[in-house]
Amino acid sequence: MVSKFFHVKCEKCKNEQVVFEKSATMVKCLVCGEVLVKPTGGKAVIANEGASEV
Repeated sequence: MVSKFFHVKCEKCKNEQVVFEKSATMVKCLVCGEVLVKPTGGKAVIANEGASEV
């Protein structure tokens, strides 16, 4: 099984970051601190539905 990386755009400040699909930790925006990714034990929940695959 292949894991993927995604471009995620912060809803609050519009900053774009690359995040791992199966992130084991909470990922916050580097600019404003808004939560972008929440871990679930498998595939992480990405806050922005418009995330695009890298």
